[in-house]
Parts: sequence; C-alpha cells; structure tokens
Amino acid sequence: MTTQREIAESLGLPVHPPKVEVFDLRTSTNTDPKGHVRPVARYRQEPFGLYLARPMPGHPRIAALESWLLPALGLRVTRWYWHPGCADDVDYYLDVVDIEPDAHRWRTVDHYLDIAVRDRRAAELLDIDEFVLAVRAELLDAETAERAMARAYTAVNGLARHQYDLPMWLRDKGFQLSWHGQPVEDPVPQ
Repeated sequence: MTTQREIAESLGLPVHPPKVEVFDLRTSTNTDPKGHVRPVARYRQEPFGLYLARPMPGHPRIAALESWLLPALGLRVTRWYWHPGCADDVDYYLDVVDIEPDAHRWRTVDHYLDIAVRDRRAAELLDIDEFVLAVRAELLDAETAERAMARAYTAVNGLARHQYDLPMWLRDKGFQLSWHGQPVEDPVPQ
C-alpha cells in the first residue's frame, strides 16, 4: 500500500498533495485518496449535508466510521469505531475540506488542517506543519489557505464557546446530526 508520504516523495514534494475523496450515492461507494473504492453501508442526504457509514476492512485500529459532510462549514465530522483494545481519546475528528455536493456524487478536497475533539474537554488543531508546507509548496493557493484557516478558526472558536460540546455548537448553527452508533461486533449500521 502506498502512503501519502510516499506519493509526495515520488513527486518531489515536501508534503502530499491535497487528499481528494469521492462519495458516490448511486453505487454506494467511497473512493479514498489513494483511489481505493470502498463500499458504503449507508448514505443519507439532508438539506445541510451528507451522512455516510462504512466499515474499515483491514484497518489495524478502526473497525468502522460514520461521517457527516457539511458544505456550509467546510467540515467533515467523523466518529470512529475502534477494534477492541485500540480506542483513542478522540470523540470526533473534523477535517477542514472543500465539499462539492451533487445529487448523486459528492467530492471533498482536504486542506490538511484537522481538529481532534474530546467531548466537553478540549479541541486540538492538528497538522499545522503539513498545512504550512503545502502552502509553501503552492499545493494550496492563498485564497484556499485563507478559507481553510478561517474554517478551522471558526470551528475551534465555536467549540471553545460551547465548552467543547460539538453537538451543541452544531445545533446552534442549525445542524442536527444523528449517529447510528456502530458496535464493533457489527461495525456497520443496518
């Protein structure tokens, strides 16, 4: 399996190019940044975003994930379901992204910045080093970099103002997310 770092090195870049994912509602698939097509167990479109749930076959730590793509916020909000003994102290993971919604096919372009949310305890902005390298390498233009920083700032500031309660912050912004809660024994909701 080729890693993002190996791709960057093969291209002579200091950091990997922005990760692109495709979410195809007609075929119930998710094409990951490496071009692997993964089956999606459930998609649900709402006026404010797209929900998906899918297993993570072969992943050493994560059994499954649930995500919401929220175009108005430029965020992908993810909850992971861990294999026994592999849990991490992260309740929600936010990717700062551009989202191109469509009736049957959605596309995201990742802008390097991520936010790890520990429910009602903390939010940590991650991958600032990758973001800076990407800007220096002109993998992100100035307008895109500024948009990504504004989205990250808005999220971290909103979370702090809501005592790091992500559902409360999102509700106040008009987004009511629902989760199916995937048990590890059956990692994909029906």
